[in-house]
Amino acid sequence: MSEESDERQTVSGTGGSFVPPYPARPELEPSVLELIQLARQSLLSVWTQRSFTRPWLKLTVLRRLLFICNSPQTVQEAFVRKHAIYERKSPQMRHALEPLIGDGLFVSDGETWRRRRQIVAPIIHASRVPAFFPVMAETIAERRAAWSVRGDGASVDMLEEMAHLTAEIICRTIFGRELGRDYAAEVVESFTAYQRHIDQIDILSLLGLPDWIPRFRSRAIKRAVKRIDTVLEEIISSYESRAGGGETSVIGGLLDARDEDGRPLSRQAIRNEAAVIFMAGHETTANTLAWAWFLLSQAPAVRAKLHAEVDAVSPDGDPAFEDVSRLTYTRAVIEETLRLYPPVPILAREAGQDDRIAGVEIPKGSIVMVVPWLLHRNPTLWDRADHFEPERFLGAARGGQSKFGYVPFAIGPRICAGLSFGLTESILSLAMLARAFDPQLEPGTDIQPVSRLTLRPGERLPMRLRARGG
Repeated sequence: MSEESDERQTVSGTGGSFVPPYPARPELEPSVLELIQLARQSLLSVWTQRSFTRPWLKLTVLRRLLFICNSPQTVQEAFVRKHAIYERKSPQMRHALEPLIGDGLFVSDGETWRRRRQIVAPIIHASRVPAFFPVMAETIAERRAAWSVRGDGASVDMLEEMAHLTAEIICRTIFGRELGRDYAAEVVESFTAYQRHIDQIDILSLLGLPDWIPRFRSRAIKRAVKRIDTVLEEIISSYESRAGGGETSVIGGLLDARDEDGRPLSRQAIRNEAAVIFMAGHETTANTLAWAWFLLSQAPAVRAKLHAEVDAVSPDGDPAFEDVSRLTYTRAVIEETLRLYPPVPILAREAGQDDRIAGVEIPKGSIVMVVPWLLHRNPTLWDRADHFEPERFLGAARGGQSKFGYVPFAIGPRICAGLSFGLTESILSLAMLARAFDPQLEPGTDIQPVSRLTLRPGERLPMRLRARGG
């Protein structure tokens, strides 16, 4: 760890706002070989100090041009105004996720994406969140009760705790209460193993080789995919045999859904979309909550404001659905966490035709990226960009700048369909657990962000559960 990083760790909690850890930012651009080596370790380590302030960046890696949009104007141009040109996900993302989610919504494009989006989006739309809310609250309450049994001062891996919590929520939401309880642990372990072993760099695509050339898949990746396939197939079959029991669930919506021609989804499509919803709904929310607990543990003033709000909003019990909108500071904590540690720190697309962005020529096949990790810490867009300050998301300012400068859920037509679900889940989890507990980072622990498919606080987040006095 650099001296700069050591200093950041020691200033936490000493007054003023907290500057949480981030990788060293070299002054000089790395060579192509160094860039590839750094990216294999973590996708956050490749950016220089200048990368954060420039409105756009252009570099060539092997035989591919990479263009990075790093201003609201270039983000809007590429991902909104010209979304039809930049609809397709990058080869790296497609090849990294295709074994796991097939032609699921997250990586599909063209007619497949349009048809699936029309079917899937209404199932997880904001209007459906109230129906899913009781399952969320019930699952969070069970996790809180389990913490109480462990006793004050118990050691936990908060990353694992949040992974299992969000897996339970999403499993029960997708598959129904009973089936979700049975399968959550198996699925989360398989997803974790998959992410640990999947390659972050698709060298073949950077060399300009076509998609049809097979990519190497290790035995560990194949085992993880087989475990997930087995679980999803069992769940779908079990749900069909039970006819859903009349409860609201995503799998029921997928089984009942019909496209614009009245055709149901195929069994494989249902499996793929269930995998997408699980991946997006579990992994990203788990990481956000884990980072939020870490940040709160290092920022006593923020923690005190959060506790005061959750105690005031629902003094006699847990928040009801209508109370969530009143948890404005809790929401600000989540939004600031998403700014500093966006769960998907790189959004990459492939140019479908020759184009120009900001006057720069973009040949067909180039990779155009929006990098929330850069955009959210761009000091020309954000005051005190590396500081943890939830207050920036309060009041009318709501971040203080263009919506195209804050994209934790992507932007444009491919914005995350489960945005409202994820935000509600995160706010409720933080509020309900913070009513009873004030988790503290294990002394002497060095937490550093690591990005593979998603952005995590390393492999573990050791914390102690401290019961609140009141």
